[in-house]
Amino acid sequence: MSSSTGCVREIDGDLFAAPKDHSLAHCVAADLKMGAGIAVRFKQLFKQEDKLKAQNVGVGGVAVLKDDARFVYYLITKKTSYQKPTYDDLAKSLEAMRKHMSENGAKKLAIPRIGCGIDGLEWDKVKGILNSTFGGEGNFEIVVYNFVPK
Repeated sequence: MSSSTGCVREIDGDLFAAPKDHSLAHCVAADLKMGAGIAVRFKQLFKQEDKLKAQNVGVGGVAVLKDDARFVYYLITKKTSYQKPTYDDLAKSLEAMRKHMSENGAKKLAIPRIGCGIDGLEWDKVKGILNSTFGGEGNFEIVVYNFVPK
């Protein structure tokens, strides 16, 4: 099943099976603990925690790893892992990611329903922020993978 509005398209499937020409992104805390939710899988697959920590990114920013031809974005949406993010901080992180994508020619992005799992944000609001951030110039393609347990 797939649905789309603006530049955001939703499909059912495994985020980590996304085509390799799609960059990936997810939300983390500035402490980069990544001990729960989808962040655990990112930590296992992409490792390089020292490289992420060395970037010393604050709330509202984005830490970036390179994975072959694509980027892996760590949206810093809260100070510590036990806190909850705000929509404002998520929007700032998404804007920082959009800027990096524009500057580096990354046009395709695969994401989970960012901020809506453990962090508890409402998907309709987050989707609106995604569309307003990426819907203008730049021709971005955002594919949201809705996890469906087997």
